[in-house]
Amino acid sequence: MRPRLKGLTLALVIAGALTLQGCSLAPTYHAPAVPLPEHYREDAGPWHPAQPADQLQAQWWQVFGDKQLDDLQQQLLNANPDLAAALAHYDASVAFASQLHAGLFPQINASVAPVRQRQSDRRPLRGDTQPSVYNSDTAGFSLSFDPDLWGKIRNQVAAGDAQAQASADDLAVARLSLQKQLATLYVQARGLDAQSRILKASLDDYTQALQLTRDRYEGKIASELDLSRAQSQLAEAQAQLDDVKAQSDLSEHAIAELVGVLPSDFALVHDAESLKQPDIPHALPGSLLQQRPDVAAAERRVFAANANIGVAKAAWYPDFSLTGLLGGQTQGSGNLLAAANRYWALGPLVNLPIFDGGRRNANERQAKAEFEGAAAQYHSQVLKAVREVEDNLGQLRDLQQESQDQQAAVDAAHSAEQIATNSYEAGALNYLEVVTAQTTALQAQRRLQEVDTSRLQASVGLAVALGGGWSSSFSND
Repeated sequence: MRPRLKGLTLALVIAGALTLQGCSLAPTYHAPAVPLPEHYREDAGPWHPAQPADQLQAQWWQVFGDKQLDDLQQQLLNANPDLAAALAHYDASVAFASQLHAGLFPQINASVAPVRQRQSDRRPLRGDTQPSVYNSDTAGFSLSFDPDLWGKIRNQVAAGDAQAQASADDLAVARLSLQKQLATLYVQARGLDAQSRILKASLDDYTQALQLTRDRYEGKIASELDLSRAQSQLAEAQAQLDDVKAQSDLSEHAIAELVGVLPSDFALVHDAESLKQPDIPHALPGSLLQQRPDVAAAERRVFAANANIGVAKAAWYPDFSLTGLLGGQTQGSGNLLAAANRYWALGPLVNLPIFDGGRRNANERQAKAEFEGAAAQYHSQVLKAVREVEDNLGQLRDLQQESQDQQAAVDAAHSAEQIATNSYEAGALNYLEVVTAQTTALQAQRRLQEVDTSRLQASVGLAVALGGGWSSSFSND
């Protein structure tokens, strides 16, 4: 009867362990509550949660309608080394999560040890008939299983999965950041191309003006001072063109680095057509929390920290594991599987914490503090996300008004330039008035181009602040 009682006791222990497997000591998880605005300060549309239909196209930059930008973005995805490093980090995080999943299953190992050995002649308790040299062949299987009574392993798995999801979001953050850098640099490069065209056109005008002034000087109509002013104006415009060329080269070098190409092997195709200013719809906020990968990553890290509290709490309770051994052993001859050569063992192992000098208590406090820190970081990311959208919406609104005002300034400056030139040719004004009018017109035109470039860059910033553009389903009403 005693063997049966022992077997029954072991079965009850195993059944009890399996019954307790559903236990978890992690606090019930709720995403941290973050106060959200009813609407953006810089936009009339109401703030509302994202809906399942609010799906964005991955290629958000296509709103600018530029084929070369499309090609460069694809090249970045294929060849950027920083993106490759972020992808490797994500793969490592997924692999680590898979390692944690293995703890949910029994661990089975097989071992074979054919050994020939010699024992010491003075070995304690050695019998007189025992040989000095003998064989010891052993083969067997071992099994171990942690029933995870208090949810420690399951919480470790949950935390690992959440960290892997956060790493996926980190990869998306890295991708989005690089795409933003590329789009911003490309917009800057195209703006510099436009600046270059403006200056070249002015150089042509200034060259003609210099020739006119030289002819008038040789005809004793204009003074040497007028000639010097015309020469200085032409040289200044040339210097400005040289400066724009230098900035353009730097932009191309930076773009080459982003797309994984040596600057010496890279050159942008210069296009005289301006980039398209995208239409910004109202009701943008619906995409914010679910589309921004940095916000999603912060939330997943809060979840992981919550699960780690359960891991820390489980350390206070007895740790049960089940172990088993089965195999055979001989002295170098005979059947390892014969009944007389077999060995086996089966039973539970209990590890009961008694005293650790406060380590478990400190671990639990640390886990709770890390949860509070992760929740605060999540709150910070949401505030940052809202602020970045506000910033770019405000920039777009103000720059649009500035563009309209600057266009009026350009029109007035061109009119003043034409009047000054005609009056000078008629002998009614000195050349200083012409130089002043032409300089003002050039500055106004260049400033208008700078504003347009800033508007495009603010559109890039808004697309990234929303997590990657906006859905066509958003209303423009």
